[in-house]
Amino acid sequence: MQIDLSGRTALVTGSTQGIGEAIAVGLARAGAHVVVNGRNQERVAEAVHAVRAASGSDEVTGAAGDLATEDGTAAVLEAAPAVDILVNSLGIFGSAAPLEIDDAEWRRYFEVNVLSAVRLIRAYLPAMKEKGWGRVLNIASDSAVVIPAEMIHYGMTKTSLLAVSRGFAKDAAGTGVTVNSVIAGPTHTGGVEDFVRELVGDDLPWDEAQHEFMVRHRPQSLLQRLIEPEEIANMVVYLASPLASATTGGALRADGGYVDSILP
Repeated sequence: MQIDLSGRTALVTGSTQGIGEAIAVGLARAGAHVVVNGRNQERVAEAVHAVRAASGSDEVTGAAGDLATEDGTAAVLEAAPAVDILVNSLGIFGSAAPLEIDDAEWRRYFEVNVLSAVRLIRAYLPAMKEKGWGRVLNIASDSAVVIPAEMIHYGMTKTSLLAVSRGFAKDAAGTGVTVNSVIAGPTHTGGVEDFVRELVGDDLPWDEAQHEFMVRHRPQSLLQRLIEPEEIANMVVYLASPLASATTGGALRADGGYVDSILP
């Protein structure tokens, strides 16, 4: 399939590393003008350079701002006042004993993982609808469906994103704008490496530690390995393209077969 996103502008939140950065690279390779986002201006500048180098495209700019805050969101909207493709990839995660998660932590996870996406959808969706074309993609997780006992607060936010995606897809019905979520499975990022080490320790070499983690903590995976960020990005680039015009309101899986159901 030939995917051409020339002439389209895409904002990818939380794209200074990991899945978000891989998505930014994939969209830039497909010809989109990509806006990289992170909280820190220096990190954003570094990521812009990295995405340009990896994609071979100069059509990459940055918009620094903490999207968990109204002020940070305003700064990003000023830098990128209109987009054709919005990818809400920003997210935090971590393990915690379920009964020890306090109110402040529940709120922090909701602010970062859910409300940041809602604010941007509210800001960008009206113009997409008026134009008659747009793509909104929310990066969810297998944890939205298979809630991990050690990450209930994280799983809650990803379940919320499925509802947010479905609801805004209905708001955009018949306009040419599609809204979808992507259920990403356990993915190999720097943050996940740290998480794996938290659960299995530092004694094993990485390949053995990864295998131990998957067998002990994620045995449902049919891949039996961590997914590479580029594999998530491939799904996002397709859904951002005109080829996915009949797919909306969906929860599309790039989870390595982790969710044990035929339908999401």
